[in-house]
Amino acid sequence: MKALLIVAHGSRRAASNDEVRDLAARVGDLAGGCFDRVQTAFLELAEPSIPDGIQACIDAGADEVVVMPYFLSAGRHVSEDIPAEVARKQQEHRRVRIRVADYVGAQPGIADLLVVGALAGDGEVKA
Repeated sequence: MKALLIVAHGSRRAASNDEVRDLAARVGDLAGGCFDRVQTAFLELAEPSIPDGIQACIDAGADEVVVMPYFLSAGRHVSEDIPAEVARKQQEHRRVRIRVADYVGAQPGIADLLVVGALAGDGEVKA
């Protein structure tokens, strides 16, 4: 079983965390045969944590977990913190393949997404 764990920073604002969870549900609908399970985890300020998210995937039967950092740039969280959390879980579960995918900002389609998003905007400032 292959799982995708979308990892966001986490926010004190519950609605922001719920947006990431809703995104994961939409990705799960689109992922079809690519991933058997899609869920979220957070670096801080929200649950589940990265280790708990990986563990939930493993407990559900995953023998491969792809961790996708939902970040736009390769700051310290992407380059150090997330890989360190993944490495600790990999040491605990050597029979499970756990890997970190490129962060969202490094994905080839991100420039297209920004253009489409900018064209779709109505110019209104929303609070």
